[in-house]
Amino acid sequence: MAQRPDARALRALALELRQTILRMIATAGSGHPGGSLSMVELLIGLYWHALRHDPAHPTWPDRDLFLLSKGHGCPALYAVLAFQGYFPKEELMTLRRYPTRLQGHPERASVPGIEISSGSLGQGLSMANGIALADRLDGRRRRIFCLMGDGEIQEGQVWEAAMTSHHHRLDAVCAIIDANQLQQNGPVREIQDIEPLADKWRAFGWHAIEIDGHDVTQVMNAYDEAATITGAPQVVVARTVKGKGVSFMELKAAWHGVAPKPDELERALKELEATPT
Repeated sequence: MAQRPDARALRALALELRQTILRMIATAGSGHPGGSLSMVELLIGLYWHALRHDPAHPTWPDRDLFLLSKGHGCPALYAVLAFQGYFPKEELMTLRRYPTRLQGHPERASVPGIEISSGSLGQGLSMANGIALADRLDGRRRRIFCLMGDGEIQEGQVWEAAMTSHHHRLDAVCAIIDANQLQQNGPVREIQDIEPLADKWRAFGWHAIEIDGHDVTQVMNAYDEAATITGAPQVVVARTVKGKGVSFMELKAAWHGVAPKPDELERALKELEATPT
């Protein structure tokens, strides 16, 4: 595991990534800002700390894998991959602009570092299970992280996959729930309440860790704890805020899939620039 980076530097990085994500979506004129902004620290904790990966060799056979099940959050993943050196940062501003490689939902191998095609919600954890089972047959030991949204886990396939992970004792699998409280049409609790989240996963035989998903230290600690667990899959229930960092976007379902206009982008960037680290 890589040496732990400085938390203050990671908080500054989170602000820079959020500004980049908003510029990408505003330039495209479409995209999903709310759920992209909520998952930033979760990705930072992976790519700057927990994930064994090499941007210079993106198909390294022994790399750990990150699977983005909530594919509409791909602006955040694209930004992280570019900042890590998987492809040039300049390409980020081609998001959703034909003939870009950066589509509105990720396509496997479209750019280095994208491991699965996603967008149809509820499928990522099943893919993680399949990879973990294949690795077991191949005698390969690597971690498979799968990030899902809290609205997404209303999908029945997620719970079938959760049972499968437990049944096969897939301790290589670590699920991450971006519990940002909102889905496209409103609050998760009003559309189909999924609480108590951590207790539900424990009842399915998982080792559950509940954290503040915007505290980079808690995020890194959670990933470190998950890595020590044997014989059971792990889930990090990350309590987050949809639209994090921009006051007029936070916890507003209307910002699920709407690009900011130029004046809104300017306001958002100023807020982020003024945020202390």
